[in-house]
Amino acid sequence: MAASGNIVEYVEQGKFICAVVLDAAASRLKVFNQNGRELNLPGARVVHSSNASQLSGLSREEQRRRLQETDQRRRELTGQVETEMVWQLAAAEPDQLFTPLFLAELNFGGSADDDQVAAFLRAVFLDRIYFKYKDGKVMAHPAEVVEQLLARREKERRREALLAAGAEKLKEIFIGGKSPAEVASQWPEQEHCLELLRDYYLYANEAEESELARELLKRSGLTRPHDVYHLLVKTGIWRADENVPLLRARMPVAFSPAELAEAEARAEPAADELLSVGRVDLRELPVLTIDGAATRDLDDALHLERRGENFRVGIHIADVAHFVKPGSALFAAAVERGTSLYFPEGQVPMLPPRLSEDLCSLVVGKPRPTMSFLVTLTPAGDIVDSKIVAGVVEVKRRLDYEQVEELLASDRDLQDLLALSHALRRRRLEAGALLLPIPDVNIRLDGQGEPRVTLEDVDLPARLLVSEMMVLANMLAAEYVAQQQVPGLFRAQDDPHQRLVQGYDQDIFTIWRQRKQLKPGQLITRAKRHSGVGAASYTTITSPIRRLLDLVMQHQLYALRAAEGARFAEPDMLDFIAAITTTQSKVNQVRRDRQRYWLLRYLAKKEGGRVDALVVAGGPRRVTVVLTDCLLEADLPPGRGLNIQPGEVVPIKIIKVDPLDGLLRVEW
Repeated sequence: MAASGNIVEYVEQGKFICAVVLDAAASRLKVFNQNGRELNLPGARVVHSSNASQLSGLSREEQRRRLQETDQRRRELTGQVETEMVWQLAAAEPDQLFTPLFLAELNFGGSADDDQVAAFLRAVFLDRIYFKYKDGKVMAHPAEVVEQLLARREKERRREALLAAGAEKLKEIFIGGKSPAEVASQWPEQEHCLELLRDYYLYANEAEESELARELLKRSGLTRPHDVYHLLVKTGIWRADENVPLLRARMPVAFSPAELAEAEARAEPAADELLSVGRVDLRELPVLTIDGAATRDLDDALHLERRGENFRVGIHIADVAHFVKPGSALFAAAVERGTSLYFPEGQVPMLPPRLSEDLCSLVVGKPRPTMSFLVTLTPAGDIVDSKIVAGVVEVKRRLDYEQVEELLASDRDLQDLLALSHALRRRRLEAGALLLPIPDVNIRLDGQGEPRVTLEDVDLPARLLVSEMMVLANMLAAEYVAQQQVPGLFRAQDDPHQRLVQGYDQDIFTIWRQRKQLKPGQLITRAKRHSGVGAASYTTITSPIRRLLDLVMQHQLYALRAAEGARFAEPDMLDFIAAITTTQSKVNQVRRDRQRYWLLRYLAKKEGGRVDALVVAGGPRRVTVVLTDCLLEADLPPGRGLNIQPGEVVPIKIIKVDPLDGLLRVEW
């Protein structure tokens, strides 16, 4: 224990402080330190004490001067300590716990005085790589610990270097206006820094190096919410309208080399080859496709034949199962993706373009394998007979919806197909179907990348003609699988909580109210009624190029038709449901967020102006409206809206729009 007059050292806020002992009690010391302060110091805090009384009887001013001189001497001596050399010498000793005096003598040679011992202890505290101070003794670290600590130090050094250089270069790019190419030669870590900032913007604290990214942004002054977004656009890593929701969802975009190689290895199917395995030759039939003008993945086609007073309709679905087998890399890709995604700026297909836009797509003049539903219908829409066959078709005409609208006045086949579609719809309505045809919000980008928004009636004759035929094929597929009493992927929906629409309505306000009353759809392995469709059993099988569910059901149906039994058992189907449900949840969120982004980009030009809005709900805290030109919902404070009734169209003012934040603020 230190005695009165002894010089002691302790650590305060990471700094060594010299003090003289004024009075020593059992466990505490009264000291006067080099900064001119008197304090009571617990004995346990003393790191070093001199062996003799040195400053007794001196004035406070003289004691303070001597303490400061001692501190300066010890600082200088600390610079002469070679901890690595001492550690190498000490490592040869059998006992790795040493007195500070012993180690100080190894460093300085000969007998060590108080200043040299204190200086060595200071060095141990400053450089914790080789030694550890504990209870008045110094322990030498084992070699493996030293190695780990050196590696950690080097990592921290590199981290600090990255932060210093990164902050400087980011300022030069973001604030100074330099291009990434101009700073690249002086910034080897550019790619890594931009990548970690990208990940942090997308995933926040879930990013692998979130702490490093936060510090880098802090040092470079990029602290606004979307500075990173604009930085990545400026550096060319992202486009001006990057699809952030898609990236944030961690959904696969590019295909792996194995998936692409497997797709490229698929050969163009020859008609003779397809027919040799028992497919039905349907190439002479007047098969046509009807889809959007820009659509490249054509997975359904139709044809019509007259059979006396009745009609034979062919609903031909691309035979994706012919190319994509369970167990293949392509099938695994389909399971992972679940569906194709379509955005104004492009699409993310479920299958590589070699398949989705070429081999599987029902293009004009090419023999293509199909799953064909051949259905005989009366003019009233009654099914006389139907069969499902593996066929080979050759599309004769490709039409888009606008062309069909023009041709309906003169093309008899199209007229009859439309009449049958109306009859089929009437049958579904009689069976309790609930049809809520809310317009499609079409977003197209002009030559400058600016969004143009239009509303398109989903109930146009051309669309009705196709949609009812697809519903018919889906119902027939579900019915067939259900009759075999094997598991499938069936869609179902219970009756709504309240039925406001009796079958069909086009009024947007009524549709909005009815949608609030719908019960959620179900995806199950055994058939059950689908209230919305008006079907005892329902699935989807008509879009196997772009939907996993349809591809799975195509495989299941083929196996049953071939009398091979179920291709997929109950556990398999449950696994598919889990995959589809999980993926679909993410897909729906991405679609909503991305559509909202583009609609807000469209509305940004109207900021400060007025637009029409349909009031759909009102309450004491807010009024919900739907903007009539883009069907985007917004909330208003009650205000003068208290006197406005749901169903009215009112002018509102757009106050603030921020597409990146998803923000739309409106007022009366």
